[in-house]
Amino acid sequence: MPRRTNPAPAPHRFFNRDESWLRFNWRVLEEAQDDRNPLLERVKFLAITASNLDEFVEIRVAGVLQRLEDGYVTPQAEADDGMSEQQRLEELNRLMHAFVCDQYRCWNDQLLPALLNAGIRVLEWSELDDAAREYAEQYYNDEVDPLLTPVTIDPAHPFPRVLNKALCIALLLRRKRKGAAAAAPILGVITVPRSLPRFVKLPCTSGCNEFIFLHDLIEAQAERLFRGYEVLAKTAFRVTRNSNLYLQEEETRSLLESVRSELHNRRKGDAVRLEVSEGADPEIVERLRANFELDEWQVFKTEGPVNLSRLMNLYSGVDKDALKYPPFHGREYRLDRKSTDLWDELRTRDIMLHHPFDSYSVVEEFIEAAAADPAVVSMKQTLYRTSADSPMFAALVDAAQQKDVTVVVELMARFDEASNIRWARTLEDAGVQVFHGIFGLKTHCKLALMVRRDLDGVVRRYAHLGTGNYNPVTALFYTDISLLTANPEITHAVHAVFNYLTAEAEGELYRPLMVAPLTLVDDLEKLIDREIEHAKAGRPAHLIAKMNGLIDRRLIEAMYRASQAGVEIDLIIRGMCALRPGVPGLSDHIRVRSIVGRFLEHSRIFWFLNDGKDEAYCGSADWMPRNLYDRCEAVFPIYDQQLLLRLREDILGSYLRDDAKARLLTPDGHYVRPAQVAKPFDVQAYLMQQSEGVAVQIPQAEATAPQPAKTPSRRTKKN
Repeated sequence: MPRRTNPAPAPHRFFNRDESWLRFNWRVLEEAQDDRNPLLERVKFLAITASNLDEFVEIRVAGVLQRLEDGYVTPQAEADDGMSEQQRLEELNRLMHAFVCDQYRCWNDQLLPALLNAGIRVLEWSELDDAAREYAEQYYNDEVDPLLTPVTIDPAHPFPRVLNKALCIALLLRRKRKGAAAAAPILGVITVPRSLPRFVKLPCTSGCNEFIFLHDLIEAQAERLFRGYEVLAKTAFRVTRNSNLYLQEEETRSLLESVRSELHNRRKGDAVRLEVSEGADPEIVERLRANFELDEWQVFKTEGPVNLSRLMNLYSGVDKDALKYPPFHGREYRLDRKSTDLWDELRTRDIMLHHPFDSYSVVEEFIEAAAADPAVVSMKQTLYRTSADSPMFAALVDAAQQKDVTVVVELMARFDEASNIRWARTLEDAGVQVFHGIFGLKTHCKLALMVRRDLDGVVRRYAHLGTGNYNPVTALFYTDISLLTANPEITHAVHAVFNYLTAEAEGELYRPLMVAPLTLVDDLEKLIDREIEHAKAGRPAHLIAKMNGLIDRRLIEAMYRASQAGVEIDLIIRGMCALRPGVPGLSDHIRVRSIVGRFLEHSRIFWFLNDGKDEAYCGSADWMPRNLYDRCEAVFPIYDQQLLLRLREDILGSYLRDDAKARLLTPDGHYVRPAQVAKPFDVQAYLMQQSEGVAVQIPQAEATAPQPAKTPSRRTKKN
């Protein structure tokens, strides 16, 4: 297992990972601000930024606060700019408050007026006409009131346990009875039911769409909930808590029980952030702040609805197709005319799919066909995240009645722990052998392995390897790569990885796969070093890497060395990037771009020119310490020359040409759009049109990006 190396950082050598993440969320916010996007998609993007920020606060900010409380004051041993924990906290404070201001500026100044022009109105109680008010009151009486539990805070009623991210209403109350005027006001709290829609749709005879926020409706009925009290002031508020997961290995009987216990404890996490309406009464704010033991900087006042992630319900609640992206369905894979079934096809050739432009259905078919085929005697699969109604999950359950089925379920997939525990229990009850991987390592690789006795009597292995989860829902809007293969070298290596996961059996059996935490970081560094040797020998040298995040210092340093040797490096990094590109003498030959669009860029692809004998790999791992050292990951090669050519030219080449959704990282850490052209090239739109069979002219690649030597090969039909 490679050791994590942490050389002392030189000044200004790395970007701070947390600041880089926040800049990513700003790029998502830019999509909400971009009036070229359909209006309701812009609302959706704004909701996504709020959800993203929630996770950032409950994980990253909570982590900084935890480290400060534990006495850590020096910089973390990871790729950052050398800031102390206190400096990092102060910078995050500044950036988060600035970001929240931009969020509400987008909502108030751009989206609300645009929604109004489109016949979509979000009303306050005072704006409702008689008919709407009558409807809302009836809805309140029938659906809302039975679910409410008003609480007053006094010696007999302590402050209620406010759940993480639950929307609540705080009220300043004074008793009405005689002699109570001089009594100090008390606080009342109402939790807005999570089981109800965040918006109440109102009747509108003119064909428009009118809504009122659920919490506004509840606030309007406050007098009914606190009879005998005068309501002096009221406001919505929301608390975000520390959601880090701490495991006590010595005190737990199993990982399953440990995670189950921690899910309960998570509800008791310390408060990290308080969101409250901008116009909230100062006394309410101060009482809430004191109760949750927060500093003033941890109070975020919102110039609009608390919890913008609720806007996702507005997106789903308005039935106006013209205000959303047109429906898209990836192309279906068709077997070769000579193939009798999928197994026959895979014995002849590998299948590479680029989701969602290629339908995910063939991956589902692979799992379902194996479950139903009596010739398949064994099935093994990893599950990191899946969906509640996944046909693959049902296939595994059914298969366990007839054959050996082994599933490695990752219990600690953040925020999916509860559902994964349910999957594990259901699978065990059905007779599936369920494992939870290696303690201390998350199982993040995406692997499925089928053992089949074919008609010729030969027992063969068939495998699926992917960059995304076995989740047919997210496969509709995540870009990922799938490889289906019967290649003996690859399938044998997949078998070895499963042995590692179930028995922690290490060995030199993983090639041609690169496996974390055993070989991946060493193998990647060797591939970068090979490009360096080519460059030093005067040969063309170029690497392209596409991933979600780039933080690992060791690989960043390797790319700095490569740039200094003359290797051309193009990086497509959706989110965090600690590497500083374009610095003279350090990273002159490195270019970094981020693409944020309709689909979430999730594929990890690594391509190396290798003096014209190019190699490409795909896998589940970003170049981040957690992926390289603390998870089991699998990165696999693409051998087929036609598929390799498609990966380099049609996929990576197109991403490098994008000048519509791409943002380019500058040496000072900002992201800028490419120079505007008359007809900008949108890579996702191009890939969608290509999938639908529309001929699209591809613009020439940038002159600054050297082209690899073309591999002489014959193109096959599109996958």
